[in-house]
Order: sequence, then C-alpha cells, then structure tokens
Amino acid sequence: MFDQALITQLAAELDHSEKTRVQVEHFSKRYPGMTVEDGYAISRAWVQMKIAEGRVARGHKIGLTSRAMQISSQIDSPDYGTLLDDMFFEPGDIPAARFIAPRVEVELAFVLKKKLEGSHITVDDVLDATDYVQPAIEIIDARIEQFDRHSKAMRKVQDTISDNAANAGIVLGGRKVSPQGIDLPWVGAILRQNGVVEETGLAAGVQGHPAIGVAWLAMKLAPWGECLHAGEVVLAGSFTRPVAAKAGDRFDADYGPLGRFEFLFS
Repeated sequence: MFDQALITQLAAELDHSEKTRVQVEHFSKRYPGMTVEDGYAISRAWVQMKIAEGRVARGHKIGLTSRAMQISSQIDSPDYGTLLDDMFFEPGDIPAARFIAPRVEVELAFVLKKKLEGSHITVDDVLDATDYVQPAIEIIDARIEQFDRHSKAMRKVQDTISDNAANAGIVLGGRKVSPQGIDLPWVGAILRQNGVVEETGLAAGVQGHPAIGVAWLAMKLAPWGECLHAGEVVLAGSFTRPVAAKAGDRFDADYGPLGRFEFLFS
C-alpha cells in the first residue's frame, strides 16, 4: 500500500494535469506494485483537494459496468468516482477547452430520494430509494494518458480508478421518469455525432439492469462508513462504447420515449 505522502503527491499531479491539460504518465508503470486500493486512495485524496478549493460533491459515477469493458481492463467488477458540482452541464454548448481528451458515453442517472446504506442492498431497494431516473451523457477524460507515450501500452485499471474513474462531466436531459414506471433494462438510446449514428444500446448492457450497479456502489461504500444520500445523482454506467469528441462536434442523444437532447463541444 502507498503511504500518505505518495498518495498526496500523485493526487496533486492529477490536479495539476487537469488544470494545465497536460497528461501524466501511468502511475502503475512508475509504481509497479500499485493496487486497486491505492487507486481509490489517490482518487479520494484528489476529490478532497477539490472540495477544499470549494467544490461540492453531488453524487457518484459507476464505470466498467459492461463485461466487454471489464475484460479489456482485466478486472471483474466495476469501479466508481465522485461527481462534483462543476461537472454538471446543461444541454447546449459545452466548453471543449475544459477537457484534455473527452469521450462521451450513454447512461441513465438515478436521482435518490432516500439514503442507501448497508452491506445488503437489492435492486428493489434501489428502485424504492430513487426519486426519478433521467437520461444522461457522461463525459470521461484522461488526466493519466490512456496509452503510454513510449510503449503504447494501455493504462491499467489502477490508473483509471486513481483518475476519479476518468470522471469529467455529466449532461442531464430528456424526461424524468419514475423507476417503477418504466422497464429500465429495455430503455434504449441512439447517439449521433455530427448527424451520424455512432452508437446504439440498451440499458440491459449495464449488468442486466442499471440498478444493479447502484446497489453495488452503495455496498462498496459501506466499509468506508459511507453511503448514498438523498438528493445525490448516481450515473449507473454506460451501455455504449465511449465516443471521442473534439471542438465543433455536435451530439444528439435520443432515448426514444424518454426524450432527446443535443449538445455541442464549442
């Protein structure tokens, strides 16, 4: 396990990378003994730095929810990060200069009305604690370079976790619906980039049911003495592959009966 001095140092490197938009090399390459637990410790330290600067935690995101992504990352479970207030964007113009290497993913957001806490949480518990579900786009980014600049090797999951699970932005749009009022696994979406269909998918791609990840997250937080609180937003995980974005790209996210919205990287 990393000591606190190293955790703080690496968290500061991520913070500097985000502010300067200059990526850093893989932590797992520099420190071959790095563990998943070290990654979470770095992520938490970075989030605390942001909170000390005035940011406010508004929820969490869950990543690596599809089996294909887990296999490619050599991990058998999802990961998670913290959503902060400055990550939330309205449909419309989104400043491309805010990001280093943005990619967008199609998701559903769960907005809670009750606390979710404990080590035994079911899908029904999640649905009962949810105020509403809403279409969402997650913007992921890479403060740690995705591919090593020398070997071109892909970063490891420890790197992604330390980078706040690649968390960078969230766009909420479309209709707010009761979780009991719709068959969530069958919610579908079409993602168009500059008028071209780039991705389609069903929410069932998120472990069979998007609420499964929310339950997993609440149980994952329990050993830290933490929980999911009323009012928090939880991104349940992408059911499409990430699509690279650049300045000038216009995206159209169509969730059928749940509505559609557009945004532009300006």
